[in-house]
This record gives sequence, C-alpha cells and structure tokens, in this order.
Amino acid sequence: MKLTKEQQQEIESLKGQKNVTKRVIAPELEKILFDAIPVLDHGFIRVIDYMGDDTSIVQAARVSYGKGTKQVSTDSGLIKYLMRHWHSTPFEMCEIKYHVKLPIFIARQWIRHRTANVNEYSARYSILDKEFYLPSNENLAAQSKNNRQGRGDVISGDHAKEVLNLLKSDAERTYENYEKMLNQKYDGSKIDENKTGLARELARMNLTLNTYTQWYWKTDLLNLMNFLRLRVDHHAQYEIRAYADVMLDSLKRWVPITFDAFMDYRVGGTEVSSKGKGVISKLINGQKITMEESGLSKREWNELMSAFDMREKIIN
Repeated sequence: MKLTKEQQQEIESLKGQKNVTKRVIAPELEKILFDAIPVLDHGFIRVIDYMGDDTSIVQAARVSYGKGTKQVSTDSGLIKYLMRHWHSTPFEMCEIKYHVKLPIFIARQWIRHRTANVNEYSARYSILDKEFYLPSNENLAAQSKNNRQGRGDVISGDHAKEVLNLLKSDAERTYENYEKMLNQKYDGSKIDENKTGLARELARMNLTLNTYTQWYWKTDLLNLMNFLRLRVDHHAQYEIRAYADVMLDSLKRWVPITFDAFMDYRVGGTEVSSKGKGVISKLINGQKITMEESGLSKREWNELMSAFDMREKIIN
C-alpha cells in the first residue's frame, strides 16, 4: 500500500484534531477513523466520517427524544425485530463515508451498487498513479467449468508465471505509452519540451483495468448492509470481497448491535419461498417428498437442501 506525501500529511492532521461534539460517537470506530487499512497489493480503505450509531436507529424507529433509561437489551430486541421483519427505513438514519483505493475493474463492478454518493479521482484533471493490481499466486485461477462468472482451479507453475508476466508487462507498456501521449512522466517531468501532450481525457483510454483509481464512497447503513450481504459472500469475486471484509469490520465497530443482527439474519440466514417452506414442513413432520413433487426447479431444490443441510438426510 502506498500513500502520497499529501495523503499522509492529511491523515496525521485529521488524527490530531481534538473536537468537542454533542453528537453520538462510536468509540471503536473512532479508533480507526482516517487510518488507511491495506487491501490487495496497493489498495486501501479509510473511514472518513460517519453519522449516528445503534441508538440512532432505535430513536428513528420510535421517533423518541433520546436514550433515557432504556437498557441495551431493549435496543437490541428492537433492532433484531426491525432486521427480522425487513423494516428498513430506520437503518437509513445512519451514514458512513469511505475513501477507497481500488483497481479500475473492481470499481466498475462496485459502481453497480447505485445507492451511494460517489466522487472518483479524475483522470481528466490528474495523472493516474503508476500502480497496478497483480493477483497473488493463490488467487490466480482458471475459468470455472460450471460458473460463467467464477474461478476454477488455481493456476500454477510456468503457466502462472506466464500469466503474471503478461499482466505486468501489458500494464507497464500501456502506462509507458500513456506517459508518452501525455508527454509527461509520472513524476511530473516533461518527455519532450518541444512537444504538446495529448489531452488527459484521451490519453487515459489505453490504460489496463488493473490500474488503481480512488474514490470517496458515502452511503447509509441500510445500503451498506445490502452491499456487504452480497460482497462478503463466498460467491463474490475475491478482490471486491477483500474490501468488503474490511468494511464489515468497520460495521462491527460502528453499530455492534446492528452488526450482530445483520450477521444473524442476513449473512447467516436464508430466504425460503412458499414452496420451499412447504417442503421443509413436510420433512419436519417425517413425510417423504421428492424434487418432482415439490414444484421446485433443480437449482431451487439443491439450494434449499444445501441451506438446511438436508441433502444427506434425503439421500439416506
């Protein structure tokens, strides 16, 4: 992970602040506020700001004045109820803002979550960093044979070396051409004093998707949980999951009661259709039922059996 001199100075300046506030704060989140937490080879994620905590959700649900004499268990019970019954608006009362440095191909996947405010580093205005993401050996895998958007077996040996060399050489070559078109090196020096550089908005076109970009990403708690529910899942692409894991830790520090409910009902839980509910009910009552009788598709049947660890029981 690499921070610019200006970013390091900014972090030190922000961490040196001593502000007095009447707003609620999350003590555990305050401990990592502004810190750049490494992700992948050159990326990072920082919590820049936040608003609210667990009590803010409860207050919004009750439209109450404050904490009063309520016990934590009371707040916990209400938050679990809200999570369990998909009452979402109280969670929108809390917000958080991240500074993220990530490869462009992950940014393009990430931006599909269209429920956040995003401001990205401008390659029309500034020169992009000379940094590229290269997968580690254990994350260099072949295309899955049964999943069109997933990975299969890990590539090793000479094949792995060849792939990594291609990724590195392509990134370095296109960046060198990027500098030539700009007529400007990454360090700011001119390549040819007598030549005018191509506009930055055009020169960026040939850069590889593993080039790093940065953005500020602000969202409310509800949409953060929607993002994490998908991106911490083991089916998610490894690279975006690496960022989601760091964000999951910040969620735990920020709203620990909500975090517990989220892990229980969203990450660790499962959704069941009415037909699936009927299948489980029959199995509990000792009745036999086949996939053909259930009205479920093969994929639905397999997912249901897997979710409830029923596959072996059905076979036996």
